[in-house]
Amino acid sequence: MSEESNPQVFSNRWAEAAGPGGLGSPLDLCRCIQHISTRPQRPTRFHRERQDTTAPGWIRLLELVEEAAADGREVFKPLAELTAEQRRQVVTLPPTIAKLTSVKHLVLYGSNLVRIPPEIGAMKSLEEFTPYTSYRLHWFPYEITRCPNLRRSTVSTRAIYGNYKTRPPFPPLPAAATTGTQGVDFENLDPGVRGAAAIRTCSVCDQCIKGVNLRQVWISLWASGADVLPLLVNACSTTCVEALPSPAEGYVQTPHAGGLSVGQPPAGRRPR
Repeated sequence: MSEESNPQVFSNRWAEAAGPGGLGSPLDLCRCIQHISTRPQRPTRFHRERQDTTAPGWIRLLELVEEAAADGREVFKPLAELTAEQRRQVVTLPPTIAKLTSVKHLVLYGSNLVRIPPEIGAMKSLEEFTPYTSYRLHWFPYEITRCPNLRRSTVSTRAIYGNYKTRPPFPPLPAAATTGTQGVDFENLDPGVRGAAAIRTCSVCDQCIKGVNLRQVWISLWASGADVLPLLVNACSTTCVEALPSPAEGYVQTPHAGGLSVGQPPAGRRPR
């Protein structure tokens, strides 16, 4: 066999972030998004899972966050410290990630996450974000735009809403109620409807959301220098929605409420 015919072998640069093996899969199966652009896209919905805060994986994750906050580490790879079974038990990150103000690189390779909490916006030193092969993670909180140093990301593009390759639709968001949200328990929401089990502050102005007429919209932005991400905005007012930046070129050019009625650009070449 000639040298030219030998296949090139690439190393897995994230091998250390995958975590130890074990019995069972660390991931749940997800068929939310159609990965072929030539087929009609199905409606999408948020994942409904709530985090089991009694699960060993969650309890260990809380410990790891505290350890990372205490020692001021710059690279945080929590899943590498969990067994396969424990990784499967974790569907979000704890709000205490707000303490990780020294972390420059957050590695969530191969996670079973379905959402990231808005507290990621408090990670002011974050420069690189790696949720690669987290195939159930289809969107991100708008608060990630508060990370002023974020310049690099590695995301499985085909798994996210509105991606340029296949243009899967965004989940429809509830319309803003004309009578406000009196009686709504923002600490106990249906994540399958609102995207989160709790919403506490405005994504834009950071004011308390309690008692306001909540407005939820989608916007696609260059949240890092590498990827346009679908971001969910929880706004306390029309003023805050109007204060949002212009969406990335080649994506829906206004904040929107999702659903099949939203006209997206054709799938294909990556927009500049």
